[in-house]
Amino acid sequence: MRTWLITGANRGLGWHIANAAIAAGDNVIVTGRNLEKITEAFSGYDAKKVVTLALDIAEEDQIRNVVQSAVAIFGKIDILVNNAGYGQLGPFENNSPADIDNQFSTNVFGMFNMCRAVLPIMRKETHGHIFNIASIAGLVGMPGASVYCASKFAVVGFSESLAQEVADFDIKVTVVSPGSFRTDFLDASSAHFGSADIPEYAEFSRKIRDSSERNNHAQQGDPAKLGSVIEQLALDPQAPTHFVVGSDAVQIASDRLNSRKLELEAWRELATSTDTPNQG
Repeated sequence: MRTWLITGANRGLGWHIANAAIAAGDNVIVTGRNLEKITEAFSGYDAKKVVTLALDIAEEDQIRNVVQSAVAIFGKIDILVNNAGYGQLGPFENNSPADIDNQFSTNVFGMFNMCRAVLPIMRKETHGHIFNIASIAGLVGMPGASVYCASKFAVVGFSESLAQEVADFDIKVTVVSPGSFRTDFLDASSAHFGSADIPEYAEFSRKIRDSSERNNHAQQGDPAKLGSVIEQLALDPQAPTHFVVGSDAVQIASDRLNSRKLELEAWRELATSTDTPNQG
């Protein structure tokens, strides 16, 4: 029987991934910043198999405590799902240094610290699978989301490198890049907008906010289906390092690959002109 540790599980993608793991009969540790909310989200489940713990992944001491508790309760951690995160939106100049620090503390450094705490356990077992939830915004830059995109690009690059570093320990790393799924991501409770007011960006910012409100809970992706897919990938020894999910994300990623290839070929001659002449 497998043991999962899932961050940011009180709602959204994390909640659905946890429910898919529970339905598969696995042991699951679900975490969220507010213990009351995470407990309520999983009330009615067998407390011996579904454990709820408070965790703010921006706090290293809380991460250590949760990981220690997980091992004390179930003896191991087979699957780590780094799902906790949020979107810091708006133009770059509208985002203060504090806004950016908070975004990276959760989306990037919190994920780093979760991996740092769990990897020694997986290395000891010579087994494990880490899922880092990124976004299609980690593959394609988007206006009005420069800070969020930067954080998710970091998740993608880190995951690709980490996968190669831990492969010899039979630990897999999959970075999941979803498109738009019908969650609370665009709610005011999740999406944050820059705190710096710059009049020149007022109209652009209004368009970003209007678009967020229009698309909130109208996204085409079904988070329950994504939860089931993650559970399936956790069983597959051939699970990919990169998993782009959602028809919109697949199309966006495909278009970006094609445009990058065209750009690379258009500038190949100039780019390769920088080589040192062959002295032989």
